[in-house]
Amino acid sequence: MSETLQASDLDARGAEYYPAQLPHDAVEALRTLADQLPASRAGVRLTGGGALSSLLGPVGSIGRLARTIQGEAAQPVRIVLFDKSAAANWMVPWHQDRTIAVRSRCDVPGFGPWSTKAGMHHVEPPFGILAAMITLRVHLDDCDADNAPLLIVPGSHRLGRVPAGETAACAQSFGHVVCMAQVDDIWAYATPILHASERARRPSRRRVLQVDYAAIDLPGGLEWLGVDAE
Repeated sequence: MSETLQASDLDARGAEYYPAQLPHDAVEALRTLADQLPASRAGVRLTGGGALSSLLGPVGSIGRLARTIQGEAAQPVRIVLFDKSAAANWMVPWHQDRTIAVRSRCDVPGFGPWSTKAGMHHVEPPFGILAAMITLRVHLDDCDADNAPLLIVPGSHRLGRVPAGETAACAQSFGHVVCMAQVDDIWAYATPILHASERARRPSRRRVLQVDYAAIDLPGGLEWLGVDAE
């Protein structure tokens, strides 16, 4: 079963909807950035710089919301831009985000396996680190039920690691929420929540900037990749 969620408790359900968060000029700047990236890829990992870093920082429209949720220590630690369209209309099965991006490889007990994505070091951390993170999805286009909205399983962020072979059954058992949005809206969700995205039924452009935030440091010499200031 599914339901349409208009607002929720981030702690209890794992997601919350924040309408009308970005000024028009910020939306246009992010759209311009999206137009400069390869359109054929499902998601492009970014390192920040310029106007993007300003938006994600403490006084930016996106960064202020993260600090409201996580506190003054909130910092952006990974950025991905998705640009779904009729020409690039992919689907994503039920899954949890389980890796973080770090500056360099440093073998620390409890962290692994390691991988490299777009030249960036990624590693699966202990689940407690993921559980302390939030993800903000910033909508640069309207996203109705036909334009591949994010789907989430409420409360699944409290289940710990869900084996990959059990994610679809978990979603079927618990039910899911449809996270529709309009341009300049932001959805916040607990990073390890079970989520998915279908192919758009009536595809039009659906650009989303996805930013992970953390308010804790990593142990053993590991450092968040973070966001470049320039």
